[in-house]
Amino acid sequence: MAMAFRDRQEAGKVLASKLFNYSGKSNVVVLGLARGGIPVAHEVAKALNAPLDVFVARKLGVPGQKEFAMGAIASGKVRVLNEDVIKVLSIPDEVIESVAAVEEVELARREQRYRDNRVPIAVQDKTVVLVDDGLATGSTMRAAVMALRRLNPARIVVAVPVGSPSTCEEFKEEVDEIVCATTPKRFHAVGQWYLEFSQTSDEEVRELLSAMQLTHDVNCSKVRS
Repeated sequence: MAMAFRDRQEAGKVLASKLFNYSGKSNVVVLGLARGGIPVAHEVAKALNAPLDVFVARKLGVPGQKEFAMGAIASGKVRVLNEDVIKVLSIPDEVIESVAAVEEVELARREQRYRDNRVPIAVQDKTVVLVDDGLATGSTMRAAVMALRRLNPARIVVAVPVGSPSTCEEFKEEVDEIVCATTPKRFHAVGQWYLEFSQTSDEEVRELLSAMQLTHDVNCSKVRS
């Protein structure tokens, strides 16, 4: 039986152990989905000695059931819709546009808040390890993958500590590699597999990104010297 992770930090360390073949390679970049994916991605980037950056994607929640995704948006003006959910719930176009408009404002706010004046890490021709704290329906991750493809990476690796078995299986056809550290049969939600699953704050994201950038800059300086 699968055991719950203590927190996102522990989950990141476990996930990193499944990605050891990417350790120390100069063409590897780790991107964490904001916000909950950043603490996990931070541990992965440390273990792999790879640069870390944030990638912003926002779930489009069904009105009245925000955790139930009818789609998602991501950096690069990408939008992915779950047509099955929209059809079953008879969600009209104007509702979709209204929800998307709100989330687009939040997406822009977060990118500004997290990056300050830092330029996003270049991913063209790089192996990108795209990390989140888990995979449920996969709609947010799919939006992120679509956006990343526009930036022409050499390889996209989706990596999560825990995921729905069916969703992890589906991603085998959608990316170059999918790494789900654990795929519990009785999967209902990502949060059930964490003992501590409080919301990651904007400030925590900023601190982890800044700390990792400083560490990577120092390591690069040592290599050059």
